[in-house]
Amino acid sequence: MFVQSYESRTMLDASILIAPLVFFISPNDPRFLHTIDKILLSPEKGGLTETGLVFRYNTSTSEDGVGGREGAFSMCTFWLVEALTRAGVYDRKYLVKAVNIFENMLSFGNHLSMFSEEIARSGEQLGNTPQAFSHLALISAAFNLDRATKGKN
Repeated sequence: MFVQSYESRTMLDASILIAPLVFFISPNDPRFLHTIDKILLSPEKGGLTETGLVFRYNTSTSEDGVGGREGAFSMCTFWLVEALTRAGVYDRKYLVKAVNIFENMLSFGNHLSMFSEEIARSGEQLGNTPQAFSHLALISAAFNLDRATKGKN
């Protein structure tokens, strides 16, 4: 399983979800799949996903120096969708999860279907709105999910 740093051993960080998107690792590598499976768990169970949204890391157990609670990161959630999509080419259960998370995430867009940097547990958009990085991740996830569901990968 991939973690935030060598020293942490157990601290998950959703930024690793970009690894197969930039061809750093195969999306069906067992180490990466184990990481995805762990990220999909709720924070109470050691994961980073709550209501289908992905937190960058667990702020209650991390010494990040920032303090306070953060919302789920839109970009990381779309990265999860794309990582699941790419893994789903090899194992359909991941593709099904990708579709479900993507459709859920779209429900958090504002009245113009735009996304902020973060989404609070209440569903409120937090941070920069619209957030360009969130939309780039959305476009990439949508493009690859569409191709995978149509068998074009």
